[in-house]
Amino acid sequence: QVQLVESGGGLVQAGGSLRLSCAASGLTTSRYAMAWFRQTPGNEREFVAAISRSGGTTNYADSVKGRFTISRDNAKNTEYLQMSSLKPEDTAVYFCAAVVRLSRDAVPTEGYDYWGQGTQVTVSS
Repeated sequence: QVQLVESGGGLVQAGGSLRLSCAASGLTTSRYAMAWFRQTPGNEREFVAAISRSGGTTNYADSVKGRFTISRDNAKNTEYLQMSSLKPEDTAVYFCAAVVRLSRDAVPTEGYDYWGQGTQVTVSS
């Protein structure tokens, strides 16, 4: 059974930093592209960042480029999202996601098969 479990969310002041983690079980993460999405009440879930199964390629939404960094440690079956220079508009529930990919460098922005339960990030002004 595949499980993705996020951690690291919380309350932070604008300009601060947080690091989210996503621990995967029931799958071999080196076969999967992984990503982070976020959602606010009443809105669609939006893509934040993706990382290829090799870890060598990343993709970011324009709204977080230069402030967020996605990474992964396949030996630990874990992906991370380092968030810096946080803004109130980054407030959301953040979800990690995984999808199997044959290409080592694929960084899809949609079509993910597995999702975590989400972790709340709140940025105060």
